[in-house]
Amino acid sequence: QLQAYGGGLVQAGGSLNVSCVAPGATVMGWFRQTSEKEREFVAAIRWNGHATYYADSVKGRFIISRDNAKNSVYLQMNSLRPEDTSVYYCAAGFGIVITTNINNYIYWGQGTQVTVSS
Repeated sequence: QLQAYGGGLVQAGGSLNVSCVAPGATVMGWFRQTSEKEREFVAAIRWNGHATYYADSVKGRFIISRDNAKNSVYLQMNSLRPEDTSVYYCAAGFGIVITTNINNYIYWGQGTQVTVSS
């Protein structure tokens, strides 16, 4: 079980940061899910490199980063929109390449709510 932090309520156009502690993971990802949609990929980063990948819906607005010394991954969310409202989950994988496939992530955080008001 991963531990996620952050989230909350923000107005449209604002920013929020969520973070997650995941010792040992080689690929870290963020996903999100609402009660109306299936869990969807948001962003991912390799643990031993700087390769990152973003969903088109967040590209240019969200930034994923990691701090290996703290075994942590961060998701800085800028220019937030009401449609970004969701429960955000961090996920840990142990593969070599970044993947958007939910099935390639082994461990999951408990989810943290992000609400963007219009």
